[in-house]
Amino acid sequence: MNAGVTRTSVRLRPNPRRVISKLFVPGEERPEHESRSAAVIRRVMALDEATVCTMLDRTIRLFAGRHRDVQVMFADHFASVSHRLSPDVELSDSRRLLIGAYFTHEYAIEGAALCNPSMVAHPDQSGMTPGQLRFVLSVRGIGEGHLSSIGFRTGVIGPGGALTVDTPPNVVTTGLHREAVYEKSLFQGKLAEFGQDDEVSAVLNRWLPARFTGAELDLVLADLHPSLVARQEAHRTVELIRWIAACNYTSEFPDDTVISGRVLWPTGPSERQGMEDARFVRFTDDDGEPTYYATYTAFDGVDVAPQLLQTKDFRTFHVTQTTGSAARNKGMALFPRKVGGRFAALTRGDGESSAVVTSDDIRTWNGTQPVEVPGRDWNLVQVGNCGSPIETPEGWLVLTHGVGPMRVYSMGAMLLDLDHPERVLATLPEPLLLPAATERDGYVPNVVYSCGALLHDDTLVIPYGASDASIGLATTSLRGLLATLRTLHKRTSE
Repeated sequence: MNAGVTRTSVRLRPNPRRVISKLFVPGEERPEHESRSAAVIRRVMALDEATVCTMLDRTIRLFAGRHRDVQVMFADHFASVSHRLSPDVELSDSRRLLIGAYFTHEYAIEGAALCNPSMVAHPDQSGMTPGQLRFVLSVRGIGEGHLSSIGFRTGVIGPGGALTVDTPPNVVTTGLHREAVYEKSLFQGKLAEFGQDDEVSAVLNRWLPARFTGAELDLVLADLHPSLVARQEAHRTVELIRWIAACNYTSEFPDDTVISGRVLWPTGPSERQGMEDARFVRFTDDDGEPTYYATYTAFDGVDVAPQLLQTKDFRTFHVTQTTGSAARNKGMALFPRKVGGRFAALTRGDGESSAVVTSDDIRTWNGTQPVEVPGRDWNLVQVGNCGSPIETPEGWLVLTHGVGPMRVYSMGAMLLDLDHPERVLATLPEPLLLPAATERDGYVPNVVYSCGALLHDDTLVIPYGASDASIGLATTSLRGLLATLRTLHKRTSE
C-alpha cells in the first residue's frame, strides 16, 4: 500500500571542515598513559622569545579563520595547565598563548558521519511570506572515536513543497558551560536508582529546598556531621551526588552566533562518549506558550540513558537527567503536549518494542503501556519510533522504524488514539521508506532512520539519515497517509 513518499533533491553530507577546538594533553590521548604536559611546557620555555612570537603568529594565521577567537581559546587552555609552572615565573603574553596552542587540537565533529535528524518549526518566523515556514533541523555528527554531538541546520519550507537548507557558517561554536538550578526530586530519584538511601541522602532531603544551586549543595555537604563523613558509604554517596550535579547543567551560546553555527558537545560525565539521536519537539505548555524539548541518548562508554534538553531560543539549553523505571535505553520521544493532564512519551525501554509512558514533571517516568511489538517480516528484530508523535484530527501520527534481515532499517507509520495513545488505531503493514540503492553504503550500511518529522500544511517533511553517510529529506501528503491509515483502521474494525 503506497503512501506516496517522494525523496527531494536536498542532501546533507558530513563536512570535515566543521571543527571545534578541544583541550589536548599530550600522553593522555591514549588510555593508561601518563601526561607529558611538564615536558612540553619545559620545551616551550626553552625557546627564545623571537621564536615564540614567530611560531605564535604562524599558528594564529593558520587557525584564525576556523575558530571564533583563537587567542581566547589559547589563553583558556594555558590556564588549564598553568599549574605546571611556578607562580613566580614571569611569562610574556605570547609565550602564554603559545603554550596554550600546544595544548589545543581540532576535532572534526562530522568527520565520520552525519545522521539521525529531527525537524521543528524555528522559534523566529519573521520575514516569512504566506505559505513559508522556517525550520530548525537537528543533526547527529560523529567524529573520531565515535563521539557524537548535536548540531543544527536551518532552512525554509514552502510555498508548496519547496525546500531549501541554509548554508551553515564555516566557524562552529560550542556552548559555554553554566551551572544549573537543580531539582531535589531528580536527585532523590537518581539516588534511589543507585540504591543510595543512607544518612547522607536523608540530610539532603531534610535541608535542601525543592530547587537549589550548586553553592547551596556545597554548603549542605560541607556541613555533614564528621561521624557521617568518616563512613565509607558516605563517601560513595557524596561522589554520586557530585556526579548527578555534573550531569545536569546549562549550555549557553554567544548572542552573535547563529543556530547552524552552534554544536552541543558532550559535557556531563553521563554523556562523555556522546550525545546521540536527539528528538526535538515543539511542546505547547499549559499556558499555550511553546517550549522546545529534546530527548537524547547519553552514552558514557558503558551505559546509555535518556536525557532531556530544554530551550526557548536554541541559544540557551538546559540539560537534565531523567529517572524512574521507564527512563531506560534509547529512543524516548515526547508528545507535543500533555495527554490527560500528564507529560507523555514513547519509549523502547526493553530494547525491542514501543510503549507509552507518562510523567507529572517530565523528568520522572514510571510504568509502561505496550504499543507495538516486533511482528512483521521487516521489523522482527525490533521496532521503535522515529520521533515525536504528530497530532492530527484522526489521531497521533507516529513514524516508526523496524529492523529486519541483515539489520536493514526501514521506516513505517502508525496511528494512535488521541486520548488513549496506548491504543493503536492502524499500522502500515509495509515500510513507508526503505533504503534506496544509492543509500545503502555508509558508516552504518542499509539504514534509513529519522528522529522527527515536521508537518507544514498538508506536507509531511521527513528528514532521514541514510546509512549515516548523508541526510535526505522526503515528503508525503498528510491527507494521503491518513487516508491509507483510515482505510486500514476501518478494515480492522469491521
